Amino acid sequence: MCIKILLIGISYTLAGCAAAVYPGKGREIPHQFRAGTAKVNITPDRSLPLLGYGPRMSGEVRDSIYHRVVVMDDGETSFFLVSSDICSVDPSIYERVLDKLKKRYGIDRRNFWWSFTHTHSAPVVGPAGVFSVMLGYDTEAPYDKEYVNFLEEKLIRAVGEAKKAMVPARLGAGWGYSEANINRRARDKNNKTYLGENPDGEIDRKIGLLRLEKEDHSLLALIASYPIHGTVLPPSDKTISGDVTGIVSEYVEHQLGVPLLFINGAEGNVAPVKSFSGNLEPFKTLLGNKIIEANDRIGNATDQVKLSTGSFIFETPRHQRLTNWPVYLPDYLRVLSSGEALIRMPISFLFINDEIAIWSAPCELFCEVSNAVREKSSFPYTFYYGVTNGTLGYLPTRKEFALEGYEVSVSPFSPDTAENLEREVTEYLDSK
Repeated sequence: MCIKILLIGISYTLAGCAAAVYPGKGREIPHQFRAGTAKVNITPDRSLPLLGYGPRMSGEVRDSIYHRVVVMDDGETSFFLVSSDICSVDPSIYERVLDKLKKRYGIDRRNFWWSFTHTHSAPVVGPAGVFSVMLGYDTEAPYDKEYVNFLEEKLIRAVGEAKKAMVPARLGAGWGYSEANINRRARDKNNKTYLGENPDGEIDRKIGLLRLEKEDHSLLALIASYPIHGTVLPPSDKTISGDVTGIVSEYVEHQLGVPLLFINGAEGNVAPVKSFSGNLEPFKTLLGNKIIEANDRIGNATDQVKLSTGSFIFETPRHQRLTNWPVYLPDYLRVLSSGEALIRMPISFLFINDEIAIWSAPCELFCEVSNAVREKSSFPYTFYYGVTNGTLGYLPTRKEFALEGYEVSVSPFSPDTAENLEREVTEYLDSK
């Protein structure tokens, strides 16, 4: 059972090869395209609980963590994208920040995406959400409310800074490729699944890149999407770090002199090569240089840019083993008169002219789904932005559910969810 509620261009209620991009038929350019950026440091100044492995407190700072913001404006639509060096947050935190942004700047839901790089070396930010139910916590994992408030206020200020920094801009898109990742659903001789490396497993190694230029064609910012867990640093490491995504972002920024928003993709079953090695340096070459090379291949960017947004609520049965739900997420669950509980997951879209379609979901999606959507899409550049606007947990495919393993054991979704989501997103893109 899967129910889709279409909401195109309005808010819903919840309490690629390189080329220039042109508008295409039927998409009038209302005004001059503009863009702005901001980057603010969110590194804590004290020891805090870390998220991503077992409970542990942070020690020293290995490298700073940040909010990075891009705002794009075509004269009618202002779209805000934030990439934060955080593992993830519960959707309730996204809702709270969204409410503050709407009150301060008039930003509505469809035009604000908050994405998380998924480093496993950053502080816990708010309640554990669905994971607390799946793992049977009697109480929520500890977190520092003062730091969460600090993080939220820094984000809101950064959005304001990006708005003030907007200048006439141009946009281009391209693809890159990197072998910095690998399927992490390893199999033993009895075909039992465990966290490791599976070179025969499905993988996505494409880098989806957006290039923002100033009016004089000088670089303004890059937005790169690529699936990879932030797990180069091992569970025993207690330092604050952006892990692989943070190190790659800092490296590219140092080389090019502009912000890079790293957006994680469908990383649910995707790890960095040599996870837990503790050696971040090779990823500057494995992934950072590949982003730079992809940027170099992007041809003439255009100032003729039209933005449009869309969304729908994807409803799918909750896994039968799950009988509870976080009380602070009432609008992400609907219980039918029959007693069946449906998870309500918002799926969001950003369309740029007729060539670029970006979709996002608040989950740790398996890469088979985003690969299939991209292959079926008529848009030359179809990007998936994962771990965005919170997370409801892992979303494996039916085949991987049958093989069990860690991600399956903590997923709140029923086994048919992935194939239904793939179909619904594909149909939505086909309708555009």
